[in-house]
Amino acid sequence: MEIIETERLLLRRPRAADAPAIFARYASDPEVTRYLSWPTHRSLDDTHAFIAFSDELWGRWPMGPLQVFARDGVTLLGGAGLIHETPYRASTGYVFAQDAWGRGYATEALGATVAWARTTSLRRIQAGVHSEHRPSRRVLEKAGFDCEGLMRAFSEFPNLRPGEPCDVFSYALVF
Repeated sequence: MEIIETERLLLRRPRAADAPAIFARYASDPEVTRYLSWPTHRSLDDTHAFIAFSDELWGRWPMGPLQVFARDGVTLLGGAGLIHETPYRASTGYVFAQDAWGRGYATEALGATVAWARTTSLRRIQAGVHSEHRPSRRVLEKAGFDCEGLMRAFSEFPNLRPGEPCDVFSYALVF
């Protein structure tokens, strides 16, 4: 898979040359990363480490993290993709720059990711969402994910309360 195209978006594997844009557009923004499971990037070194991690995942599985661009292929809007846990199960997530919020890009990117996943051996895509992050829950619901329940004190969100596990809603799409 080289590029996934939607009506408004292009999704592709991260490249080393993307690091400055990833850092500037979303990874270093504390408001954007507030409800994410990874720490806000403090330097480009953190972003380069993400790209190395992404390359490792892409080396083992048919899909990994994706960068989400406007159809012009230049304007970076955010990130999405899958992290495989087994050949049949993967986790998903998404992150978008603040100026891309509320425009349906996350729903569109997630839908494209799910459509691609249906062509593989995957049978389950799951996501965990901080209990207070309603917009992210809504994106998953619009994409057809079911809420499987609330998991108490389940996962750390390092940009909220480092070292303290928070409540997480578990979502899944099974096909």
